[in-house]
Amino acid sequence: MHDDRRLVEDRLERVLRERIRPAVHPVSVPLDVHLWHAPGEPVPVAEGLAAPYEPGQAGDVWGRPWGTTWLRLAGTVPAEWAGRHVEAVVDLGFGQTHPGFSAEGLVYRPDGTAIRGLHPRSHTVRIAAAAEGGEPVLFYVEAAANPLIAGPTTDLGDTRTAPPEPLYRLARADLAIFDEVVWELVQDLDVLGQLMQELPVDTPRRWEILRAIASALDVLDPADVSGTAAEARACLAPALAAPAHASAHRVSAVGHAHIDSAWLWPLRETVRKVARTCSNVTALMDDHPEFVFAMSQAQQLAWIKEHRPEVFARVREKVAAGQFVPVGGMWVESDTNMPGGEALARQFTHGKRFFLEEFGIETREVWLPDSFGYTAALPQLVKLSGSTWFLTQKISWNQTNPFPHHSFWWEGLDGSRVFTHFPPVDTYNSDFSGREMAHLVRNFRDKGQASHSLVPFGFGDGGGGPTREMLARAARLRDLEGAPRVAIEPPAEFFAKAAAEYPGAPVWVGELYLELHRGTYTSQARTKQGNRRSEALLREAELWAATAAVRTGFPYPYEELDRIWKTVLLHQFHDILPGSSIAWVHREARDTYARVARELEDVIGAALAALAGDAHSGGTVVFNAAPHERSGVPALGGSVAAGEPAGPVVSVTEDPDGGYVLDNGLLRVRVDRRGLVTSVYDLDAEREAVPPGSAANLLQLHRDLPNHWDAWDVDSFYRNSVTDLTGVDELLLTLKDPAVAQVRVVRSFGSSRVEQTLSLGAGAKRLDVDTAVDWHEREKMLKAAFPVDVHADRSAAETQFGHVFRPTHTNTSWDAAKFEICAHRFLHVGEPDWGAAVVNDSTYGHDVTRTVRPDGGTTTTVRLSLLRAPRFPDPETDQGEHRLRYAFVPGADLADAVREGYRINLPERSAPGDAAVAPLVTVDTASVVVESVKLADDRSGDVVVRVYEALGRRARAVLRTGFPLASAVTVDLLERPLTDDDGPAPEATEDGVRLALRPFQILTLRLSRAAG
Repeated sequence: MHDDRRLVEDRLERVLRERIRPAVHPVSVPLDVHLWHAPGEPVPVAEGLAAPYEPGQAGDVWGRPWGTTWLRLAGTVPAEWAGRHVEAVVDLGFGQTHPGFSAEGLVYRPDGTAIRGLHPRSHTVRIAAAAEGGEPVLFYVEAAANPLIAGPTTDLGDTRTAPPEPLYRLARADLAIFDEVVWELVQDLDVLGQLMQELPVDTPRRWEILRAIASALDVLDPADVSGTAAEARACLAPALAAPAHASAHRVSAVGHAHIDSAWLWPLRETVRKVARTCSNVTALMDDHPEFVFAMSQAQQLAWIKEHRPEVFARVREKVAAGQFVPVGGMWVESDTNMPGGEALARQFTHGKRFFLEEFGIETREVWLPDSFGYTAALPQLVKLSGSTWFLTQKISWNQTNPFPHHSFWWEGLDGSRVFTHFPPVDTYNSDFSGREMAHLVRNFRDKGQASHSLVPFGFGDGGGGPTREMLARAARLRDLEGAPRVAIEPPAEFFAKAAAEYPGAPVWVGELYLELHRGTYTSQARTKQGNRRSEALLREAELWAATAAVRTGFPYPYEELDRIWKTVLLHQFHDILPGSSIAWVHREARDTYARVARELEDVIGAALAALAGDAHSGGTVVFNAAPHERSGVPALGGSVAAGEPAGPVVSVTEDPDGGYVLDNGLLRVRVDRRGLVTSVYDLDAEREAVPPGSAANLLQLHRDLPNHWDAWDVDSFYRNSVTDLTGVDELLLTLKDPAVAQVRVVRSFGSSRVEQTLSLGAGAKRLDVDTAVDWHEREKMLKAAFPVDVHADRSAAETQFGHVFRPTHTNTSWDAAKFEICAHRFLHVGEPDWGAAVVNDSTYGHDVTRTVRPDGGTTTTVRLSLLRAPRFPDPETDQGEHRLRYAFVPGADLADAVREGYRINLPERSAPGDAAVAPLVTVDTASVVVESVKLADDRSGDVVVRVYEALGRRARAVLRTGFPLASAVTVDLLERPLTDDDGPAPEATEDGVRLALRPFQILTLRLSRAAG
């Protein structure tokens, strides 16, 4: 029996490959080919159509890397083909690559209307379902010569380094008869053959299918496939008609094309990928009214609205018909580890608003299949955006611990829960193969409690979407013995069924940590720094523009801020901010962030000038955008500078053994002759922060060559090799005055150089480290270590709108897997009565370890991951100059960590003037933090304030306004009033607005100003 099975399987594979598939287009004639090679970047469609074409033919080479070649293809349908289904077959030289990762094309009619995209698995264009014979054919192809980015290093990742030689050769451009019966036979054999191979050998159903296939192959004449295909299909019909078991797993299938907004291609190419994909799926919908396609990322639809309005019109038509379903509710499928809290909220604000304004649709599904882990802040943001469900697939990539559920309730920081599904098919690019269907049934971890799962099908990453072959497989799997039952339907229908079926679904509390791709917290430091800086500048621009608008009538820059926010949100896409895109993407990102900074600095400067009063008075106004008072300047306001502050000064003494001792009355810091910080003594607590024999701000260099995915991964074995950078080129006291003391330390290592300035300021209980690195290492990682003399079994890392605790031990495999973690502005470790924090202005990657010393004490070491040097996909990752700022804060509790984290990211500003600036809002409870102050997006003049509880405890607070208050309403992220079901309304009194917040709760208030 085994031999019979292998014979049939081998026979099927060969006959399909060599006889049946070629017979789908049994007769063809060549098209006339003319080509035009665009000289630079892609041109408008009208220019491409009117270009000076030259004669060509199949076999011609075309396409320098990232170039565009336009093809004009013309011909005449042979008269003898009258009544036949005719297609054009165009092979740009695709090879066997996955769609979206090599040459692609978009087909146009002569009037410039896009018809469909071309890629390796879909390269036909319908000419006529029933040709008249003799009709002329003319269409154009905008062919993109996108290189296949591969290898550990590549020069193809940027137009500035890519070689000029053409990449592709036009393989075929023909008119051909499409034999639908043969095509249907291919689909029959594909589905049954794949199902047969996945069924257990001892299953009768497997042998039933085998006999049916053998019979079909017996009656099929390899020399006359077209003439015998119908008879062969008849042999397969009984096997295809056998219904699924009543208990079969139920699959809700939705068409999908996860398109990376940038990755192994630049942003501009994604614009074209979206147009190709949307052209494909809307055309497919015309032929298949049952076909439903879900698309996320408002940015991508905004692109085609701008660049391909005729494609967007088709999308709008299919949205109205219910076939094209917007999902996700975010501007892009962003990373969720590193965007700041306000930015992550704005992902929903701008994404959901786009879908509402363009299509009248309130998206309910948050759709993030491919992001690299999911913050514990997300469930609350999902609910505050008006969404209901969450979907991802990426956690199936865990290296160590398989996630225990596929459908469950995910509980976030504040206790908010969202119904969540992980498709057990373990891909967001399904093609309904037998292997995938068998895997999802075996893999589904909620058997016995639930019986539904979702399958996103279609070519993705680089786009393309579903094909007619996939729809044919789905139709055959609708009710087929041995397979799950497949129904194509919108995601909302799946989620409603799944939640109703599984009301007692298990609960997962906290972040969804991805046990993979941990290097994305560090790769491409300039991109991450640009993001952090942009977030801070946007906070300031909104705060000061709103304050100036209320105080002085300053024109609030609605359009400018809207545009800049969308630019920053785009660059939080999960292959841009994480540093996992080609060089071109990050080069453009650096330029974009620089432009954003200039634009926001102009907004801030103009607003401060409007607020500061008389610029010629000779005075200076100091502004503080942080949510906490400092140096006599109120939070969110400004004060007239009053000269040198009174109080303790900073003293410096030279150590007889070399080095310096800095003392400001709060901290005594010892820097030894190697430039290492060997002591940081908390004078108030009478406690040493640095363990005996250790050194803080110790730079350490590791070998960093992960097994896979260079820019993405840090593997645990990197820790097996470490070099402490203790050699010193220069140690010098560079500044000594009553307000601050600074020591410069210069080191060289490998091909690199680092210059650090250690600063201790008067009245500051923190040691600042300003680090300038000229980095030229390869496959290395640079870390900065701060060992702390505390016994801490967990660390607190800032995340959006709060912090998460993670173990410092490795008790379980789940604990051990978190050997590299993400933190925002601070990471804190401590004992109940004393702790320490490390704060930063642009670093996200960290690790925390604990060791027991010979004296019995415990050292808990916090390290920042400063720089990496992976080779793929950008071989020049992080090469060059960087400036990074961080600080060590001993004696800090969590409130101190929050405060200092904001301060290092929001330095004080000054402007000439003589006017103190009262804050628009104040809050009287330290644990309630003001995250943003702005004017309402509807231009009503209302002030919108977002606050959150930062310390993980219940809080009562009074929010007071610096303007006459008419009313206060609690709103969602889109600034729409919440209902009573969403919690108690704020209580407005003469004293202000009384607030009651649960731990880590986010509260957004819309404040209307009274007249007069």
